[in-house]
Amino acid sequence: MGPAFKLLEAILELLIPLMMAKLIDNGVKANNTSVIYLMGGLMLLTASIGYGSAFICQYYASIASQGFGTSMRNLLFKKIQNLSYNEIDQIGTPSLINRVTSDVNQLQFAVAMLIRLVIRVPFLCIGGIVMAMIINVKLSLVLLVTMPLFAYFIYLIMSKSIPLFKTVQRKLDTLSTVIRENLSGARVVRAFARLDKERERFTNSNREYADTAIGVGRIAALLNPITTVIINFGIAAILWFGGIQVYEGSMTQGEIIAYINYVNLLLSALIVLANLVVTFTKAAASAARVNELLETEASIVDGVLNSANKSENGSYSLKQEAESVIEFENVNFAYDGTAENVLQNINFKIGKGQVLGIIGSTGAGKSTLINLIARFYDTTGGTVYYDGTDVRTVKQSELRSKIGMVPQKSVLFSGTIEENLKWGNTDATYEDMVYASKIAQAYEFIENKPEGFKTELVQGGANLSGGQKQRLAIARALVKKPEVLIMDDSSSALDYATDARLRRELKEKLTDMTVIIVTQRVAAIRNADLIIVMEEGEIAGMGSNAELLEDCSVYRELYSSQGLNNSHELLGSQGVKDSYESEVSTGLTGASEESGVAYHEK
Repeated sequence: MGPAFKLLEAILELLIPLMMAKLIDNGVKANNTSVIYLMGGLMLLTASIGYGSAFICQYYASIASQGFGTSMRNLLFKKIQNLSYNEIDQIGTPSLINRVTSDVNQLQFAVAMLIRLVIRVPFLCIGGIVMAMIINVKLSLVLLVTMPLFAYFIYLIMSKSIPLFKTVQRKLDTLSTVIRENLSGARVVRAFARLDKERERFTNSNREYADTAIGVGRIAALLNPITTVIINFGIAAILWFGGIQVYEGSMTQGEIIAYINYVNLLLSALIVLANLVVTFTKAAASAARVNELLETEASIVDGVLNSANKSENGSYSLKQEAESVIEFENVNFAYDGTAENVLQNINFKIGKGQVLGIIGSTGAGKSTLINLIARFYDTTGGTVYYDGTDVRTVKQSELRSKIGMVPQKSVLFSGTIEENLKWGNTDATYEDMVYASKIAQAYEFIENKPEGFKTELVQGGANLSGGQKQRLAIARALVKKPEVLIMDDSSSALDYATDARLRRELKEKLTDMTVIIVTQRVAAIRNADLIIVMEEGEIAGMGSNAELLEDCSVYRELYSSQGLNNSHELLGSQGVKDSYESEVSTGLTGASEESGVAYHEK
């Protein structure tokens, strides 16, 4: 509808100079007022209809462009959600945000211009030339000289500016990264008194972006003056040669005025065309970035199970009959773009209702290992099994519906505590939330808030302490009622007493749930059914606490470095007493509670 009404407006606009010529030659020159009023009325009516057509076109152009932008943002957001961690890491979060916002806005504007002007401008250019040739063919030779010259300059400017517009968008990505890091790390920046350095870093990035944008702006800005100069030289030539023809009597005064009007129409259309070139040049750069994202293939996709593992409706299913819930078989893993394995020769099994503890120094590969369970990454060698089924052949949604993840960094969302707790289970009842929050040791501080579970959280849960956020994240995973609970160093902000109560509740209340605890605290996992000690991406030891104290030097070093005494594991009652007194003296409350119970029982 938009282009159709814009075309009607352009047709009417081309008729007005002809009416003007008739008004001058048959009305003004002949002193005929009736012709003047008639042609004037027709011109007014034509202009009014053209105005109405332009209004309708603008209305539909806004609907179409906004609808396009909305659909494109939805499409890109859905695409990003389907990407794995690998692709998100490669493209970068700031770049993804800019593509969904800035680049789509540029495309949206281009769509509006496409509807409003792409039909009108070429029609006015071609129609103006045709109407001018109808009036006088000889004068049109001037246009045939100026038009190719104009086209050459447009091509020259486009060839220079398109690559630079892409560079501008990349500089904007860099600037967004600096802003994002500065805002998310505001406390760290102030704590290290780095405000001046961060301002300098931002200023440098901003200057680079501005210099690049100014450079491409200078090139694009040449279009309007070049267009004006070329066309005005053409008009001067038309006035010169047209004046001669009027003097000779081969053209009327009305025709020369109509001819100049058509040339002015052509001039205005070419100036608009010059601006359209800039708009579509920017849009081309944005389109390339958007297409790059749309064409990015996710490295992790749902596999295809064999017929034995499909249900009657053909959907994916897990066997639910394996001896172990989770099994790693000769697993190796390396991140994209790196040749060195982060994990090497990982083999273990964990059964239903068991507790697995994973411990090791920073960078040992603990978090990477658990990311393979939920298939956030795919192994580069070996196989991860869930209930006896290769996780690569299971629907990601089905696999992750059975796993409750508590990430290393607690991520909460704006909204109420209740809304956050129901993320994994929208049908959860109030009793479910109370039960989960009590296990997670979060119920007390929630109840102490005036609005309880209806308490509003700001973005990221910034109005809660680190420990409170961790406990809410644990409760959120428990409300989901998963088969496997994975806690990735998710109690690091808890004091030892709270941590000990949390572990006791998990052990007593969730007997059917398989729990995987990733930690650097020996006290948090020494009662686990199986402990895996990670060292430089490999399993340095595996077994119970007592077995590892005897056989694994890495574990013994971690044990002793945390103020724990392994003598009670080997020397009986006196060892328990020594350990208890040692842990009390070093402030290890959670561990002391367990050692104290053992001591008093002895």
